[in-house]
Amino acid sequence: MYFGLVLSPCYGKVERVSVKDEARIYEWEPLFMIKTETGYLETIQTGVSGKIESLEVQEGDEVIPGMVLAYIKEDMFVTGSD
Repeated sequence: MYFGLVLSPCYGKVERVSVKDEARIYEWEPLFMIKTETGYLETIQTGVSGKIESLEVQEGDEVIPGMVLAYIKEDMFVTGSD
């Protein structure tokens, strides 16, 4: 069993959480939208599929680079394409 982290790449505010706790996710599915300090909307995705173990932020939360947004229990097999 592998656990992955979804981290914030920037300073900003969580505008949207597109997944629910314990939801199944797929590679490159949009998980979060963060509005950066400059007003840009950053889409947060991950290159793994699996199940959300816990969401660490909610809409309206302020984030910083490296902050954990979610923990993922990764699948043992690859589901995407090249």
